[in-house]
Amino acid sequence: MLQSDEARLARWEARADWPMTVLAVVFLIAYAWQVLDDKSTRNLHAVLEFVLWAVWAVFAVDYITRFKLATNKKRFVIQHVFDLLAVLLPMVRQLRVLRLVTVLKVLNKQFQGKIRQRVSVYVAGVTFLVSLCASLAVLDAERHAENASITTFPDALWWTITTMSTVGYGDRYPVTTEGRLVAALLMVGGIALLGVITGTIASWLVEKLKGVEEAEQELSAELRKLRAEVAELRAELKTAAPQPGVQAERPSA
Repeated sequence: MLQSDEARLARWEARADWPMTVLAVVFLIAYAWQVLDDKSTRNLHAVLEFVLWAVWAVFAVDYITRFKLATNKKRFVIQHVFDLLAVLLPMVRQLRVLRLVTVLKVLNKQFQGKIRQRVSVYVAGVTFLVSLCASLAVLDAERHAENASITTFPDALWWTITTMSTVGYGDRYPVTTEGRLVAALLMVGGIALLGVITGTIASWLVEKLKGVEEAEQELSAELRKLRAEVAELRAELKTAAPQPGVQAERPSA
């Protein structure tokens, strides 16, 4: 029975993989449209809001289904605590930007296995996605706040880049609780991305140095082999050459 449930869970995750990815992209497009088109009509805004909540509801159903199919409920919750928070916290209006966390996780799950070998492409893609989502989230949180310094998308993008790179000029900063929550998550994400980039560069250098070292070892082995062959040739020539004072025998008449 336990193996049957685990098999059902694996089949569910395999079948829901691409549909959840498509919904994540739809969610991101709808959210970006809603944030960037601040002067949209009330009807359009309502449609976009409905799409956002509908997709979030599907995410919630997916989590509940996987929870029911999991044999070890406690271990499932511990291993997927991030999913649970992403489903529960956005129910609070002030934390609605956390719905983007689910989108990031779904897209990351879909693409990380396919380009893991191309780390530079993976890091660039994740950096772009995190920057876009963070910019949208902080703009959504800050734009209409009192004394806000982040009121346009370029401002939000500039703030995101300086924060994620841990530079932090201080010319733009969030003043709302929601915006500061986005900032905290972005700072942690920025440190993690810098760590990955640094590790990637270090790994590349080690790989290159290892290749040079292996080439040197192969060259040294070839040189030793050539020296041994030359020594053997010299020994053969020395053996075949006539000794001084010894005349070659003449054939008898």
